[in-house]
Amino acid sequence: MKDLVEYLAKSLVDHPEAVRVQERRTREGPVYVVEVAPEDKGRLIGKQGRVIEALRTLVRAYAKRKVSVEVR
Repeated sequence: MKDLVEYLAKSLVDHPEAVRVQERRTREGPVYVVEVAPEDKGRLIGKQGRVIEALRTLVRAYAKRKVSVEVR
C-alpha cells in the first residue's frame, strides 16, 4: 500500500525525488504521511483539496478498508 501512495504522489509533483512516505499504525487503521518539497505541497493538495481527496479515494478503494493519507 505504501508503494501505491508513493507512486501516486511522485506522479503528481514536480520534484518526485523529494517525496517520502511513512506508514503509521493507529486504532482506526493505517495512516500514510506524505512529505513533499514545499513548492509541491499545493500541487499535491490541489484546488479546494480535490487532488488529495482523489488520491485518498483511490487508496481506500484499493485497500478495501479504512486508510488515511496526510500531507506534510
